[in-house]
Amino acid sequence: MTIHELTIHQLHDLLAKKEVTAREVTEALYNRIRVVEGQVQAYLMLTEEEAYRQADAVDQKIRRGEAIGELEGIPIGLKDILCTEGIQTTCGSKILKGYIPFYDATVIKKLKEKGTIFLGKLNMDEFAMGSSTENSGFQITRNPWDLKCIPGGSSGGSAAAVAADECIAAVGTDTGGSIRQPASCCGVVGLKPTYGRVSRYGLIAFASSLDQVGPITKDVEDCAILLGGISGFDPMDSTSVNIEVPDYKSFLIKNIKGIRIGIPKEYFIEGMDEDVEKSVQGAIDLLSQSGAEIRSISLPHTPYAVAVYYILCTAEASSNLARYDGVKYGFRSNHYDDLLEMYSRTRAEGFGKEVKRRIILGTYVLSAGYYDAYYRKASQVRTLMREDFRKAFEEVEVIVTPTAPTPAFQIGEKVEDPLQMYLSDILTIPVNLAGIPALSLPCGFSRKGLPIGLQIMGKHFDEGTVLRVAYTFEQSTDYHLKKPPIT
Repeated sequence: MTIHELTIHQLHDLLAKKEVTAREVTEALYNRIRVVEGQVQAYLMLTEEEAYRQADAVDQKIRRGEAIGELEGIPIGLKDILCTEGIQTTCGSKILKGYIPFYDATVIKKLKEKGTIFLGKLNMDEFAMGSSTENSGFQITRNPWDLKCIPGGSSGGSAAAVAADECIAAVGTDTGGSIRQPASCCGVVGLKPTYGRVSRYGLIAFASSLDQVGPITKDVEDCAILLGGISGFDPMDSTSVNIEVPDYKSFLIKNIKGIRIGIPKEYFIEGMDEDVEKSVQGAIDLLSQSGAEIRSISLPHTPYAVAVYYILCTAEASSNLARYDGVKYGFRSNHYDDLLEMYSRTRAEGFGKEVKRRIILGTYVLSAGYYDAYYRKASQVRTLMREDFRKAFEEVEVIVTPTAPTPAFQIGEKVEDPLQMYLSDILTIPVNLAGIPALSLPCGFSRKGLPIGLQIMGKHFDEGTVLRVAYTFEQSTDYHLKKPPIT
């Protein structure tokens, strides 16, 4: 295996044994990026100067004979929604082009302290609004398994970069499936932590009650390592929960004997791709053979998830995105006669079509006369959905479902039909509404050779059991070892 194909834990062993230097690893990754980036288009910008500076600091530490941590000297990519001090952060939007934060997001700060190397900022749907990375204000990222297909979204650049070996791992965000759905499309591992497990300070907000930062990696062990590196209480984030972070690697045991796994009937929906259903059923059978107890359960309010989500998230987006007006930072229109026209022209020219659609919808559901009919009602149904999960987790330890109803679809296939695009997240949205953790890992391939993802959901702050079930499945299969044909 070449350096760029390795995992975090494999590279850590090589670095610790002085068989390779952090600079050599970083050079190998940039060489790989130069070879395939023209086809994949995962990165919005590269930060080579900063990366080599970080790599040299790790190498000096190793030369002094000091021990290094598991993330030290590991080159990763960052979704361009996390504030990076002195480095442009655009959120995939023209309205933030040229915006350079004066501080680091807490997640970035934590990773810097651990000696992680940042290769660059990764493409995404504008303000994380999308399921295909076609809504980026700058470029369309392509799926390394089939360049005519989408990589998923909104963390499409992150998942595509990991799948194409353009980084060892990546950090993404998940508001309604934006880590798990692209992980499924690109055949990698992606985890949305419990809401409050990872700090949101410095994460540019889309929907504050739903957004969560999480890892996208090549295997489950790497997922456990990176999750441990970014988790923890942060007094700078009022939604951060002060609860101890366990050693996630301690849960990586190939043993699920007696673990109760729930299969919700509502998730095997009409219109689900035949290959997806077959692969997921095969995965459930394998988990059963591994000693798990499979139980049929019901999450009765699931059919309302998409409607509830698109009321709540657009309402929050309408509020959060009001600050982008051309006054303090980012893009400002050159064509206006007065202040009001400057506001409206800046927003009309700076925001893309999907962001404008969601702002308008969110403003509508919050407006006088409609708040009770839409926003309040959606909030009430969200509470019922949380109660569904609470009852289900009295019977089972984890819940297993498909991650997405179809494999990756073709670029342009759904861009003119927003409802069909929104339905891409139908199986991931309930997790965000409930605030629970969930992981996607590869469980098969379609007849066209596209990856299919298995979703494992857990109780609040029980990422450990989710990782244990995922690890047991992964160690019994070889899907995570397969590489896309891109060269």
